Amino acid sequence: MTNSPGALLGPAEIRELAGRLGVRPTKTLGQNFVHDGGTVRKIVRAAGLRPGERVVEIGPGLGSLTLGLLEAGASVVAVEIDRALAGQISETVRVHAPDADFTVVAADALEVTELPGEPPTALVANLPYNVAVPVLLTFLQRFPSLERVLVMVQAEVADRLAAGPGSRTYGVPSVKAAWYADTRRSLNVSRHVFWPEPNVDSALVALEKREPPVTTATREQVFAVVDAAFAQRRKTLRAALSGTFGSGVAAEEALRAAGVDPGLRGERLEVADFARIAEQLPVAAGTVDA
Repeated sequence: MTNSPGALLGPAEIRELAGRLGVRPTKTLGQNFVHDGGTVRKIVRAAGLRPGERVVEIGPGLGSLTLGLLEAGASVVAVEIDRALAGQISETVRVHAPDADFTVVAADALEVTELPGEPPTALVANLPYNVAVPVLLTFLQRFPSLERVLVMVQAEVADRLAAGPGSRTYGVPSVKAAWYADTRRSLNVSRHVFWPEPNVDSALVALEKREPPVTTATREQVFAVVDAAFAQRRKTLRAALSGTFGSGVAAEEALRAAGVDPGLRGERLEVADFARIAEQLPVAAGTVDA
């Protein structure tokens, strides 16, 4: 390695590491590595981490953001699906941050159900574009210890996650994220700070965990209603939920019982509205996961 201990990874070192490992970033895994130290430190500052805070990072890749998190004094557990990268990152950390508290888990983030060490209170990651939303929702559901999240995603996905009712971009990701947290779009990130350079710009999304709406319905029931309401977003709720409740008439009765106008579309409702609708589901109604 060419950089000194304590330094972040630059473009030359990232290419050197990738070449040594025979790693060719793939679209299948959504791999785009951040090579700009200034951007890494900007992300870490935006995360607002406490000294010694336990942080989970998903898809650390070659370790650009990882070193920034460790530099800020975080205790990091990283989940990496690529075995070659998972094997290298511990060595990268040993050279650049030898005294850091770091653990790597070689696994698919969507299949991880537990993490070693103390439960994480923060999630900070450059999420692979192709699985960003399911990974985010899965971790929010499986790791209730999380208090704050800051993830870098495709700018369009950031817009969807942070959108409010009535917005053109409001949809399933918006509502499901709102079940867990208050969500806001944060900093824009140029495509030019990545290798390889993607065809789109990125943005940071910040989530502050809070309790879900008070409801007798389960999360699975609420999410099933959300999925049905947006399956054909131009339909009224009466039409969109007719299959869920068995008929248009039954859907209208359920909506009125929930205090929701059957003539509205799903894009007008908040997560609490969907929860009230889900309370009207038959007891044997099917469920849908995140």
